[in-house]
Amino acid sequence: MRAEIVAVGTELLLGQNLDTNTAFIAERLAAAGIDCTLQVSVGDNVKRIADALRLALARADAVVCTGGLGPTQDDVTREAIALVAGVALRRDAAVLALVEEIFRRRGRTMSPSNARQGDVPQGATVIPPRLGTAPGLICPVGPRVVYALPGVPEEMREMVERAVVPDLVARAGERAVIASRVLRTWGLGESAVAERLAPRVDALEAAGPDAATIAFLASGMEGIKVRVTVKAADAATAAAALDEEERALRALLGDLVFGVDEETMEHAVASELLAAGWTLGVAESYTGGLVGARLVGEPGASRWFAGGVVTYGAGTKQHVLGLDPGPVVSASAAAAMAAAVREVIGADVGLATTGVAGPDPDEGLAPGTCFAGIALPGRAAEGLALSLAGTRERIREIGTISTLDRLRRALVGARTAGGGAQDPAGAASSSR
Repeated sequence: MRAEIVAVGTELLLGQNLDTNTAFIAERLAAAGIDCTLQVSVGDNVKRIADALRLALARADAVVCTGGLGPTQDDVTREAIALVAGVALRRDAAVLALVEEIFRRRGRTMSPSNARQGDVPQGATVIPPRLGTAPGLICPVGPRVVYALPGVPEEMREMVERAVVPDLVARAGERAVIASRVLRTWGLGESAVAERLAPRVDALEAAGPDAATIAFLASGMEGIKVRVTVKAADAATAAAALDEEERALRALLGDLVFGVDEETMEHAVASELLAAGWTLGVAESYTGGLVGARLVGEPGASRWFAGGVVTYGAGTKQHVLGLDPGPVVSASAAAAMAAAVREVIGADVGLATTGVAGPDPDEGLAPGTCFAGIALPGRAAEGLALSLAGTRERIREIGTISTLDRLRRALVGARTAGGGAQDPAGAASSSR
């Protein structure tokens, strides 16, 4: 069963409203095992809506249309569906009575224009409204079907769950589940990640149309996401297939992977600190508090984040952290800052940032010349170079997540080498 989604509303084309309806419908279709092959937006115009529906019906078994069922003159989805189906649009007395009753129950007087919501294409089945006043429609068009839903998100969602998905599943004749999992990576660009995964992608393509599919999603400041999608008879089978694919992808990606689905870089850092039973202190220069802000955004941060300082000026670095006079944008300065903040904050692990965000050079160094300092228990502090590019804002943001990634990798290395405590909960709580 293939479906397409048509979102109706000129406001969508003008960028005045964000189309969240399509995302919800697509997610629910996938959960029901219905393949969504295309999604489009169209303005409030009968001919254009009709053209969009005709094209969709030529390719798909079902079309889910949202928007244009209100009472005003620009709500013309009903007219467009009747035109495409080649049937009359009639005013259904029972539907009109239902709309009038909704207004009576709410103690409101129905405007004459609301009577248009009783118009139904001949042969259509009405989805009675429960939250609003606009009835939904299930409209047969030859062997195919068009579902017309209100554009108000709450009303649309309720009808999708109550009427559309069950009807689609019944028409499909076979229940299936489409499920996805996203591996989040940092450290390589999209093309480089794709090259690493080329052997697996080729193998899946050779396995045929029922195999898992892999897609690459560049997400700016959050790295490259690798999405794997499977279709299976039930949720348990789909989850097992995703587990298998995740293992295969991780074997190729290695430590580029820092999270799954919605897991952030700071979540990965938190997990490693908790596993080791360590707390973290941060000293920031060019990032100006961005590192600390991301860390405290992670729920439960007080268990492992001891605190931080923003030592932006060279004098502040010397006064607060005890750095020797001299250049403060270097690997050695970053290492010294990380070691010092451990003592100042009283943490197990120290993390530091220093660099030139621009737009002008500093200490004779070009913008984007940045360093991360890391000090782990029982090891000498180290300074790591970060070569960044872009605007001042981009350098600071990329530097923040890159620094957290360097810390993540260092913590993973320490754990695999046998560092860290075996009782993370107890160690973390005792450090408060």
